[in-house]
Amino acid sequence: MSAALRVLAAGPSSTLQDGGRIGYQRFGVSAAGAFDPLYLAAANALVGNPPKTGAVEMTLMGDTYAIATGSARLAVSGDFGLQIDGTPAEPWRSYRLVRGQKLKIGMAKKGARGYFAVEGGFAVAPTLGSISTHARTGIGGLDGGKLKKDDLLPLARDQASERAESRLDPARMLARGQTLRVLLGPQDDYFTDAGRATLFASEYAITREADRMGYRLDGPKIEHAKGFDIVSDGMPLGAVQIPGTGMPILLLVDRQSAGGYPKIGVVIGPDVAALAQMRPGEKIRFSPIEAEAAAEAARAFGREIAQLKDKLVPA
Repeated sequence: MSAALRVLAAGPSSTLQDGGRIGYQRFGVSAAGAFDPLYLAAANALVGNPPKTGAVEMTLMGDTYAIATGSARLAVSGDFGLQIDGTPAEPWRSYRLVRGQKLKIGMAKKGARGYFAVEGGFAVAPTLGSISTHARTGIGGLDGGKLKKDDLLPLARDQASERAESRLDPARMLARGQTLRVLLGPQDDYFTDAGRATLFASEYAITREADRMGYRLDGPKIEHAKGFDIVSDGMPLGAVQIPGTGMPILLLVDRQSAGGYPKIGVVIGPDVAALAQMRPGEKIRFSPIEAEAAAEAARAFGREIAQLKDKLVPA
C-alpha cells in the first residue's frame, strides 16, 4: 500500500486547502485556498513544511485518521480536542505516529477553524496549480469535495524524519480582534454619506448564513444612493457587498468570481483571516483604513507567517 492516512470519520466541512488557485478568477474559477493562512502556516511550521503547503482545513469539528504508512509527523493548529489512541493530546505541537495508530480531532473549543498538516504534505495532484478544494464546483482536493469516511489521503513521505518534536504557543502569534479594517471602494459612491457612516458606526452580527463563500451580517441598514444593481465586475477577497436589503455580505475565499451588487469597501486580507475564526452570533465592527496602511498591514501579516518557524520551541 502507498503511504496514506485512512479517514475513519470525517468532520462536516473538512477539505484540503493550500495557498489557493491564483490567476484564474478572470476565467470564472474561484481561488479557494485556506480561509486562515496564519493557522495554515502554523500547522505547516510544526511539521517542517513551507507555509502554503496543503493541509486539511476543519470547521468546528475535525476528523479521525488511522496511519497507513511506516510513520508520519502530524500537527493541528487551532484549539481542537485531540486524542491519540484514546489518550488526550494537544494541538499546537507535532507528534510522530506509526502505522496503525489513530488520531482523533474532536470539537473546536474556541475559534471556528483549524488545520491538520503532515510532514511532506499530501501527494494529491494539483488542479490549475493548487490542491485547494472548491466543493461547489467539484474542483481540486480529493475527488473535488469534502473528506468522507474511508477516504485514503496519500502522503508524500512514507516515513517521518528523525528529529525532535516542536511546539508553538499561539499567544506568541499575531493578536487579532473583532474589528475589521475596510478600504473604501470600488463603489462607495453608490452609498449616501449616512450609509457610509452607518457601516463604521455600527455593530453587526454574523448570521447562520456563513460559510467559506461568504458571511451575511445582521445590523443597521446601509443606505444606498444610486440603487443596488451594477454591471457585474470582479469580486476581490473581502468585498463588502450591500444588496437591496441594506445588510452587508462579506465575500470570502470560495466567493464567485464576479457580482452585481455595489461594494462599499473591501476587508483587508489579514482581517479576512481573522474572520475565519469567528462563529455565527459573534459581533464585529468595521473601521476605515487607507491604501498605504492596508499595504503595510498585508506586509506585516506576511512577515508574521514567515517568522512562525522562529517561534517554535521543543515539545
